Amino acid sequence: MRFVAEEGGPTVYRTLFISDVHLGARGCQAERLLDFLRHHDADTIYLVGDIVDGWQLKSGWYWPQHHNDVVQKLLRKGRKGARVIYVPGNHDEFLRDYYGTHFGGIEVVETAIHEAADGRRYLVVHGDVFDMVVKHARWLALLGDTAYDLAILINTYFNAIRRRLGFRYWSLSQWAKHKVKNAVNYIGAFEETLAAEAHRHRVDGVICGHIHHAVMHDTFGIRYMNCGDWVESCTALAEHADGRFEIIRWAEREPTLLSLPEEEDPLDEDAEIAA
Repeated sequence: MRFVAEEGGPTVYRTLFISDVHLGARGCQAERLLDFLRHHDADTIYLVGDIVDGWQLKSGWYWPQHHNDVVQKLLRKGRKGARVIYVPGNHDEFLRDYYGTHFGGIEVVETAIHEAADGRRYLVVHGDVFDMVVKHARWLALLGDTAYDLAILINTYFNAIRRRLGFRYWSLSQWAKHKVKNAVNYIGAFEETLAAEAHRHRVDGVICGHIHHAVMHDTFGIRYMNCGDWVESCTALAEHADGRFEIIRWAEREPTLLSLPEEEDPLDEDAEIAA
């Protein structure tokens, strides 16, 4: 990973892929994402679903200022020349009625084919339509979502104690996913299904989100890349100028980076008033 010099600007990549932010949910680590966006920029930014958590907002409104700041930051990047492409997921499925439209310069699409700098082509999709629980047992998915939120709440208090003791962030739910056999099998089946879909589209790989598990591998004969999330792991996928990809794990790296001053933008008057 490239670091930012004290006198320099943000690190610029060819493409950034961000998924599963869950703005509107109490577990969303919007402040970490905002810091990440201050330190990183790209020519193209893909928002790979579940950026806004419509499920949580329906059950109870929660939208603090730093969640609004993330939206303003993404809009600002679009105004300054970045191409921003939004592929909705299951939690922000309300946007699926707006495929082909633009919101503040952000393109809303069902899926995308991303051509990397080295000529390889990747299917970009959130991934929920290949999740049998979400597709055929929505009530079970909602129940699981409630249990997941409880785990995140516990994890928040746990990490507050860790910070006071001087330890880094640690994800309880990520640890459980790696230890529980059923969760491991579920992740493997999901990855294999997405790889098969990429084969069907005759592309070189797939880029997705949904399961909050950031990883890159070629296990199924095709490149599988998952962006991760901004609830547990705080990860993003980045493409370098030569077509190489890397997973940026911001929760692990952020203490070593210097804060950059927030740039002024005269078009953000609403954000200034809300603050």
